[in-house]
Amino acid sequence: MKNKILIVDDAEINRSLLADILSVEYDIMEASNGVEAVSLLNQYHADLSLILLDIVMPEMDGFEVLAIMNRNGWIQSIPVITISAETSSSYIEHAYDLGAADYISRPFDEKTVLRRVSNMLMLYTKQKILEGMVTEQIIDKEKNNFLMVEILSNIVEFRNGESGLHVLHIRVITEMLLKKLLEKTDEIHLSLSDIALIVNASALHDIGKISIPEEILNKPGRLTPEEFEVIKTHSAVGAQILKNAPNRQTEKLIQVAHDICRWHHERYDGNGYPDGLKGDEIPIAAQVVSVADVYDALTSERVYKSAYSHEKAMEMILNGECGAFNPLLLECLVEVGDRILKELDLHSLDGMSDIEMEGIAYELKSHNELRASNRTLMLLEQERIKYRFFASMSQEVQFEYNIHSDLLEVSEWGAKYLGIPELIAHPEHNEELARVFNRSDFADLKKQLRATTPGEPVFSGSYQVVIEGKPRWFKVVARTIWDSDEDTLYSGTIGKFIDIHEEQMELTNLKRLASQDSLTGLYNHKAAKEMIENMIVQRESKEYAMILIDVDYFKFANDQHGHIFGDEVLKYISQKMRQNIRRDDVAARVGGDEFLIFVEYRDNVMPQIERIFRSLTDSFQGFQISVSMGVARCPENGVDYEVLFHCADQALYSAKKNGRNQFCLYDKTIQGFLSVLSPMDN
Repeated sequence: MKNKILIVDDAEINRSLLADILSVEYDIMEASNGVEAVSLLNQYHADLSLILLDIVMPEMDGFEVLAIMNRNGWIQSIPVITISAETSSSYIEHAYDLGAADYISRPFDEKTVLRRVSNMLMLYTKQKILEGMVTEQIIDKEKNNFLMVEILSNIVEFRNGESGLHVLHIRVITEMLLKKLLEKTDEIHLSLSDIALIVNASALHDIGKISIPEEILNKPGRLTPEEFEVIKTHSAVGAQILKNAPNRQTEKLIQVAHDICRWHHERYDGNGYPDGLKGDEIPIAAQVVSVADVYDALTSERVYKSAYSHEKAMEMILNGECGAFNPLLLECLVEVGDRILKELDLHSLDGMSDIEMEGIAYELKSHNELRASNRTLMLLEQERIKYRFFASMSQEVQFEYNIHSDLLEVSEWGAKYLGIPELIAHPEHNEELARVFNRSDFADLKKQLRATTPGEPVFSGSYQVVIEGKPRWFKVVARTIWDSDEDTLYSGTIGKFIDIHEEQMELTNLKRLASQDSLTGLYNHKAAKEMIENMIVQRESKEYAMILIDVDYFKFANDQHGHIFGDEVLKYISQKMRQNIRRDDVAARVGGDEFLIFVEYRDNVMPQIERIFRSLTDSFQGFQISVSMGVARCPENGVDYEVLFHCADQALYSAKKNGRNQFCLYDKTIQGFLSVLSPMDN
């Protein structure tokens, strides 16, 4: 009889590839997660010769499987070889500590797998211990998993307000809280299958957000009361979606998911929504997901806020800033708090990355003796189709770069959008890429990626990309891939370009409006001060003049013609000022009818002063415009903004004192004069 091997991996493509390698010599069984693996162990542990076990999996990871095998004594009779893309020494040591006999890193080599399996089976020749145990109801588990896929596939056309990572975090935190809750109280009765069911159902907690308009769901600023009322409807809408699932209302998963959807925004003191439930009127599943949802919302970046630290989030929740929660659940949160970040990081690694897919494809091409089954080839093609479909639906320019081959791969949609090939060899020197992405920006991106580490592999930044001849702003989010924690150079990068041009333009416009005087369009005093201070710091050998201008007899214009006319006079003067300075000079309105000009000059400042003075001495619709000007020079009178402003202010006072309609340069003879504008004297 052939030895029987159990392959446990959440990625079907990995199971298929291993089955192709081993099925000639061994009988193969498969499990897609730890829960299934434990179920099969319960039934067939006496028949199993060896287990190939993935570490990072949903529902139950490989470490938990090893722990269960230890508790049941199976680890003594069934050798376990762990297979994972995670090469961290802490992972490997933990697997060995739990009884794993060997460790193979992915992507793997056919000969290595065959030799390791053969050697391990030779070491474990002792008689298997026959134990009869009741089989876990794997049919129900498979049914629940299929039902989850069915529900999620029905909403895949719609966009959700949260990321897939948010859903993953909710699942992880929910599971941690439920297990801790069972340790702390006997009043709540949940089996392991109940916990798995709640964890599965938690993924659907926000499906009602598919009904929320995108402009509200993704609004970067604070919601209005009316918009918040719209957001609040997602709880009831999500519950109704599940309630309307055809012929599925009796399914336990649907019932639990319905409770979570409808009541995960209820609060323990009755101040939640939509039904104002209080205390234990709220189902425990909804209570737990509520805590998990609030924690992840606080610690994650959103369009309307930055992420809070773990410590700050815990402080806000425990202080009641996010509403009232079950005190017992808060105790559980505190007790698992130190493990949350580690668990989230651990579970965020599951799933198969594009780099792993590339490794599988490389194996199939490089080993002539390895013949992939139709199933493996079909799965590879399915993964390629799914990857391209989601890349096109997201309308993001996704990319992957391999540093060893110096090859850049761009998603099909992204390549068409940018007008470049999907595959680009030696991208740093590619002319087509340089036309859409500036070489200096490429060099900066390369520099930023090289500055990442295995511990902090993610980089984000903003760059301009030329689309159809016009530059647009994009946000780049990239993650470097490392072979191990000890590496000094990453082996590749995956990432995407996200169009943020409209947001960037809006932000630029808001900054511009914040720096402008609303009447004249000139800079306001605060913005002018910041710009002038920067110019002084960077001046090197340049000479500047600060000119303060006061409109003479402006009160008569308002008294005789009204304030609207007076405003038109000020706008006319502002226009004249702009016409008589250069692009790099600064013109600002610093008071009601007072203005400031900061200009560079060479050798003699008088020609510029006289030209500006003459241009402003003019008439507007019968009103004779007359101005007084005070001038201070940098560095002659000082190299500090406040000092220059004070000197120009005293010179302006001197000009007004001597009859107005003239300008005066500051010198020591007018030192100590009174002020027209300076807050120092006023």
